[in-house]
Amino acid sequence: MLQLKSIGTPLVLALALFTMAGCDQAEKSAQQMLDQAAESAKQAIDDTNKAAQQALNDAIGGEGEKSSKPAAEQDKTQDI
Repeated sequence: MLQLKSIGTPLVLALALFTMAGCDQAEKSAQQMLDQAAESAKQAIDDTNKAAQQALNDAIGGEGEKSSKPAAEQDKTQDI
């Protein structure tokens, strides 16, 4: 019995260390996944914002472009 107790204590300590190491690795993996998810969300927001700005420019800019041409250029197009 004495040998079993002397082997059991280091075994329990070793298992505890392996468990803690596994938890650290799991925490690192979870942090990496969260970072990747945050980067993906940021990219999606940026893409959505760019698309919305483009749609707004197309909707407003299409009419605004015609009136924003210089007068000389408008005269040329009217002469043609």
